[in-house]
Amino acid sequence: MTRREIRTHVFRMLFLSNFHVENELSEQINLYFNNIEWDDLPIEEQEYLNERLENVEKHLLDIDSILSEASTGWELSRMNKVDLTILRLAVFEIKYDEEIPSKVAINEAIELAKIFGGDSSPSFINGVLAKII
Repeated sequence: MTRREIRTHVFRMLFLSNFHVENELSEQINLYFNNIEWDDLPIEEQEYLNERLENVEKHLLDIDSILSEASTGWELSRMNKVDLTILRLAVFEIKYDEEIPSKVAINEAIELAKIFGGDSSPSFINGVLAKII
């Protein structure tokens, strides 16, 4: 599985957390895993995806604090959920994942925004992440 595929799966799983309370989230993640074909995916990669999601969630309060400072004029609660999820994942990669260079994290966030976000999502995400860098 490529890093982009991993990032896309983590984005989708993290997106679910916007709509479910914590005790429902693990069930929703299991449903997510059941709705995609995991037959070809080794158990190590499944575990890696879960670990990656847990790491993002572990730092979520700090990530949201960073985003609140950088996105002046935008309250996180009123932000588009797709954009917020992409930003959370990107900030995690920039601040907590030493294997991913910041420029790569930003570029990949913009690519996710082009696929899943609205017309203005790529420029909005680029602007917020530029302030963080």
